[in-house]
Amino acid sequence: MRVMDIMSTDVSWVDPAAKVTDIAKIMRDKDIGAVPVVQAGKVLGIITDRDIVLRVIASNKDVNQMTAEQCMTVDPICIDGTQDIDTVAETMAEYQVKRLPVLNKGQIIGVIALGDLAIENIHINEAGEALNGISRGISH
Repeated sequence: MRVMDIMSTDVSWVDPAAKVTDIAKIMRDKDIGAVPVVQAGKVLGIITDRDIVLRVIASNKDVNQMTAEQCMTVDPICIDGTQDIDTVAETMAEYQVKRLPVLNKGQIIGVIALGDLAIENIHINEAGEALNGISRGISH
């Protein structure tokens, strides 16, 4: 099975100039923990709820003035939509990430999360392997 078969396609993303407060509202309203930062269809970064807590709140930054570009993780690991599910699990484990933007010819088409792997019974092993790798630490 390929990434495109189980990824989320109803993905919200933001421009690099988006305010962190607006991004947090998207996360709340969509019940998600990460939002890709996209410009002209290309993924420049990703901002997670953890990024907001550590890079904005814990760093005493003005939450009303900070933008996605100022606190995002730059050049996030992405995966091609044609890749198989085993590759997704290996990539998540290797880079210790739970969410990957999905690309087609360099353009964002979706996001696949560890939870997407776990939902499909046939992918329970891949989800377990990815979580095991994420829990162990970075191996590259």
